[in-house]
Amino acid sequence: MSSGDRDVDPGFLALPLRQVADAALSRARELGAEHADVRVERIRTQVVRLRDARPQGSMDAEDLGFGVRVVHDGSWGFASSPVLTAEEAVRVTEEAVALARLSRPLSTERVELAPEPVYADVTWVSPYDSDPIAVPEAEKAALLAEWSRRLLAAEGVDHVDASVHAVRECTFYADLAGTVTTQQRVRIEPELTAVAIDATTGAFDTMRTLAPPTGRGWEYLLGGHGWDWDAELAELPELLRERLRAPSVEAGTYDLVIDPSNLWLTIHESVGHATELDRALGYEANYAGMSFATPDLLGTLRYGSALMHVTGDRTTPHGLATVGWDSEGVAAQQWDIVRDGTLVGYQLDRAMARRQGLGRSNGCAFADSPGHVAVQRMANVSLQPAADGPSTADLVAGVDDGLYVVGDKSWSIDMQRYNFQFTAQRFYRIRGGRLAGQVKDAAYQATTTDFWGSLAALGGPQTYVLGGAFNCGKAQPGQVASVSHGCPSSLFRGVRVLNTVAEAGR
Repeated sequence: MSSGDRDVDPGFLALPLRQVADAALSRARELGAEHADVRVERIRTQVVRLRDARPQGSMDAEDLGFGVRVVHDGSWGFASSPVLTAEEAVRVTEEAVALARLSRPLSTERVELAPEPVYADVTWVSPYDSDPIAVPEAEKAALLAEWSRRLLAAEGVDHVDASVHAVRECTFYADLAGTVTTQQRVRIEPELTAVAIDATTGAFDTMRTLAPPTGRGWEYLLGGHGWDWDAELAELPELLRERLRAPSVEAGTYDLVIDPSNLWLTIHESVGHATELDRALGYEANYAGMSFATPDLLGTLRYGSALMHVTGDRTTPHGLATVGWDSEGVAAQQWDIVRDGTLVGYQLDRAMARRQGLGRSNGCAFADSPGHVAVQRMANVSLQPAADGPSTADLVAGVDDGLYVVGDKSWSIDMQRYNFQFTAQRFYRIRGGRLAGQVKDAAYQATTTDFWGSLAALGGPQTYVLGGAFNCGKAQPGQVASVSHGCPSSLFRGVRVLNTVAEAGR
C-alpha cells in the first residue's frame, strides 16, 4: 500500500521510531519472547464547542508514547512509556517480559497467534484533502458560529449547540517477524443541535444534524465532499417545529422504512458487537457483555432474512475503522459476517483466530493509545444494498401503514445483544404509501433475530450511506474506538413500536 500524494506528519517521522523499536525487539529476542511488537503513536485530538454562536470550550491534546507487547512462555506481557529512547525501550521490554512471567502460573491456556505475512517498510495514509488538525481553531470556531447564527435566525429555534471533533493518528509498528508499518489517518465529527421551547407550555425538543462522522479532512465541512450542509441547515428549523407540535405515536405493530441515518446504530449494537469473537467467547462478560451469536452456531444461526448480507471491512474509503494494518500488523481486509441471512463469520484478532482454528486474523486488533494494549475491536460492519434495489421513496410507496425512521437518538440493548429498542431524530407516519407528517414519543423494539428476520426489502446503492460513531467503548481499562457502518434504506415488516411516554408511566 502507498500513501499517494499525502505525507505522514514530518514531526512524527522525526521521532526516534526505529531506534526505539530496534532496542525493544532486540531485548525481547534476548529474553526468549516468542512474539514481540512495538507500537509508537502520536495521537492529536482537537475539540471546539460553541453555545448559541459563542465559544463554550475547546481542547487540544496529544498522546505520545510507545508500548511493547510480548508473548513469553505462552503468556501476554505489556508495558508502555512516554519516553522515546532506546534505553527506555529496553527497560519497558524487560517490564513486559517480567509481567508475562508473573502471569504465567495464572494462565489457563497458552497464547498463540495466527500467522500473518511480513510487511517490510510499508506506509499508508488515509484519503483526505485538508488535515483537520492543521486548520486554526479560530477558523473552526468561525464556521460553527456562522452555522449557529443561521439556525438561531430561524423561527422557533431558541438555542444551538455546535461542535467539531478532529483527530490525527500516527502509528509506527514493528515486530519480531520483520513487519514494519507506518500509517496516518484523520477523522472528523461535526455536530449541531437546535433546541426549541414552547413558551406557553414549557415543552421543549431538540433536533440534531444527521451528517455522520467520517474519515475525511476539513474539506468535509466545506461542502461537496459527501454532505450538503447548506441544505441540512436550511431544513432543520422547520423539521424541529414540526416535531414539537407532532402528535404522540399510537403504540402498535408497524412496517418500518428505516433510513441509513438510523439503521447504522442498530447494526452497530445488534450485529457489530454481537459478532466480536472475544465477546461471543465470554472474554468481555464482566464489563461489555456477551453475545447470543455463540461459536457453536457459526454456519447455522439464522440471523435474519435471506436478503441480509453484512460484511466486516477495514478497507472502506473514509471509514472510521479503516486502516492499512491493524495494531498487531495484520493487513486490512473485507469479509462476510452474515451472508444470505446466516452467520458465517466473526471479527478476529490473531489470538482469537488461532484459538478457534479460524485461520488468519481479519485485522480487528486496535489500541486507542500507546499506553493501552491492543484488544479485539470492531471493523466497519455494513449491510450491503441490493444491486438493483429501489429508492427510499419507492420503499415508502410499498407501505400501507407504517413509519419512516430517520436519524439516531437513544438506544438500549441487553448484555447478550438480543433484546433492544431504538428511538430516532424523526418518525414519519406512512399511510397508503405516502409520508403523512411526523409523530413523536416513538421507539421500535424487537429481538435481534426477529428484527433482521423481518427485513423485507433493501434499497439500492443510491440509498447507501456510511454512518458511524467516535465513541464505541470496550475493555478494562476502558478504550474508545471510532467505527463506521454503511447501509441502504431498508424495509422491515411488522415491528413493534412503543409509545415512550406511556412506557414511562406519564
